[in-house]
Amino acid sequence: MHIELRHLRAVRAIHQAGGLARAADMLNMTQSALSHQIAGLEDQAGVELFVRRSKPLKLSAAGTRMLRLAERILPEIDALAEEFRALRSGKTGRLHIAIECHACFDWLFAVLAQFRHAWPEVDVDIRAGLAFDALPALLREEVDFVISSNPVDLAGVTFNPLFDYHPTFVAAADNPLAQKAAIEAEDFRDQVLITYPVGRDKLDVFTELLTPARVEPRGHRTAELTAMILMLVAADRGVSVLPDWVLRDFRSNADYVTRPLGPGQIVKRLYAATRDEDVARPYMAHVLRLARTEAVKLQRG
Repeated sequence: MHIELRHLRAVRAIHQAGGLARAADMLNMTQSALSHQIAGLEDQAGVELFVRRSKPLKLSAAGTRMLRLAERILPEIDALAEEFRALRSGKTGRLHIAIECHACFDWLFAVLAQFRHAWPEVDVDIRAGLAFDALPALLREEVDFVISSNPVDLAGVTFNPLFDYHPTFVAAADNPLAQKAAIEAEDFRDQVLITYPVGRDKLDVFTELLTPARVEPRGHRTAELTAMILMLVAADRGVSVLPDWVLRDFRSNADYVTRPLGPGQIVKRLYAATRDEDVARPYMAHVLRLARTEAVKLQRG
């Protein structure tokens, strides 16, 4: 016996309508075509699905079994079809995020709070465990959006620019380096450097300053939170380099000072990496706009 979705829809419609004529209208087909469809199904099954002499038309025991099947399967099929329609129209989708920029969580949460109101049907998640494997995870389609300041040439990946920032030196107000107008690589030789717990290839102070100059700080320790890094710096337990926009909320603290890195001020750019085919999705375009807008607020302080 070969049961098709149209058979299940027909049985459900006749049960709901109580007759062939109204059911045919519900299904947008002629009564004759519906009657022929039911007759063909009954021939396959070898049993009657309806009690023909009753008014309204009633299901037989076999028809009731088929109705139960229809009521279980058709809602799932209809929901799947609606999900596909939403995907085609760009109303729903997935936005799983990996973050290489450890300082970006607060900024990103502000972006996502606005995004969720505009796109409630998009599945949003931050995949913290993939931070060290973010770009390969993007290619494997495990994530859809990677925050990074280190663009690379990857086939199928677009690095969408978000905003520029300055890596900025921060030290205790009574640290000798606080007297300098700008900080150079050699200044770190006698200092303990405090950073986020990520690889050196993800830390601006190493990639832009220390590694090219072949300078190693006297010591290196890590802390998860910006507030903890600044507390350690204020106590002169070490110095740090943080994005200028991260420091704006803390600059009123008299226990430490900020200085530019030199020679010449270093400028870095933050990107959102996406797969090429996802850039044009309406919700992806929107989250990129929100990210840039929120960045402007950060930079204005």
